[in-house]
Amino acid sequence: MLSGKHILLGVTGGIAAYKAAYLVRALQKKDALVRVIMTPAATRFIGEETFSALTGHEVGVHTFVQDDTHKRSILGERSSEDGTSELVHNPWTRHIQWSEWADLFVIAPCTANTIAKITHGNSDNLLTAAVLASRAPLLICPTMDGEMMNAPATAHNFELLKSRGFHLLEPEEGYLASGLTGKGRLPEPDDIVAHIETLLAAKKGLLYGKKIVVTAGPTREHIDPVRFISNPSSGKMGLAMAKAAHRLGGQVHLVHGPISLSIPEGIYSYSVVSAQDMFEQVKVLHPADLFIKAAAVSDFRPTTQHDHKVKKTQGESHISLASTPDILQWIGEHKHPYTISIGFAMETTNLLEQARAKRTKKNADWIVANYIRTQQQGFASDYNKVTLVGDGVEESFEGPKDDLAMSLLRSIFLS
Repeated sequence: MLSGKHILLGVTGGIAAYKAAYLVRALQKKDALVRVIMTPAATRFIGEETFSALTGHEVGVHTFVQDDTHKRSILGERSSEDGTSELVHNPWTRHIQWSEWADLFVIAPCTANTIAKITHGNSDNLLTAAVLASRAPLLICPTMDGEMMNAPATAHNFELLKSRGFHLLEPEEGYLASGLTGKGRLPEPDDIVAHIETLLAAKKGLLYGKKIVVTAGPTREHIDPVRFISNPSSGKMGLAMAKAAHRLGGQVHLVHGPISLSIPEGIYSYSVVSAQDMFEQVKVLHPADLFIKAAAVSDFRPTTQHDHKVKKTQGESHISLASTPDILQWIGEHKHPYTISIGFAMETTNLLEQARAKRTKKNADWIVANYIRTQQQGFASDYNKVTLVGDGVEESFEGPKDDLAMSLLRSIFLS
């Protein structure tokens, strides 16, 4: 995955700067080519000579190199045709040249100070200038004391960076340099490398450049402010599909009902409550290259929704119901020629027969038929068994939902 890839590593002035040397080695073991830019503060924790020796390249620290002797020693010389020496490249434009060179830019560790500078577009050192110049994916590994991590300004900066498409790798919990225990430690080099591999895989994955809309979780159809009609869906299968599509390079929009799952950064999410809410959000996101309708949408809603809690003594003995919008059918009726739609079917009897009929009726390209015969399958489980139903294709899969989701998408797009 990383063989021959150009990784630009930024190192900032935190105690974890020494771990960046191990990260260089971990990347090189994957046959990646690494260059390093340090902030001046980082050199107080680890010398630039260390990274120069490890990478075999100049280490960028200062935007402006002060004297020609130093410039020649760090940049090297080459002989021109007339026998005179010249610098290998222009030292004043390294932030441009190195940014163009990089397939991925990672800053590990990244201090709160540098995060603030990146958020607000400051370019007062070589590293922050390179960030502004870069068009490569940027992975930021925040590393700081727990209270700094929880500060409102830092949290706000994180949200802004995520909204701009930057990738943040959550720090780990543990013993900190301050002597306290909390969240703020730099992840281990192998974990950072694994995240880099995921980002680069997504960059050129099967769904690279595709817009993906996924629905997940239950909907709630309120009877009154405290009672509603719903189902046991946890959203795990829908989220697994969203994560798999994201790992394959898609631009994923997840429309979800009430769920308690953590949504990974890089996936756009829209929280809704009712089937009508979900329908309206899907219409806003239409058109898309791929629709994955994995939500367990309520088929019916009360015709009357009370503004106040209905007392037991005042309530009627029945609830009048009306049908909710059929999102999958609407997609089938309005999808563009290039659009692929995937629906899910969960039945208690005649599953495959009903899945085949649903695919035809809803004009869907694929239906994923869910088996729910045991507690280890279906709602709220981490494990599932399904059959993928397509045009003359029926293929069964079984396993953890995250693995199963990837298998489904690979089968659909590699078949």
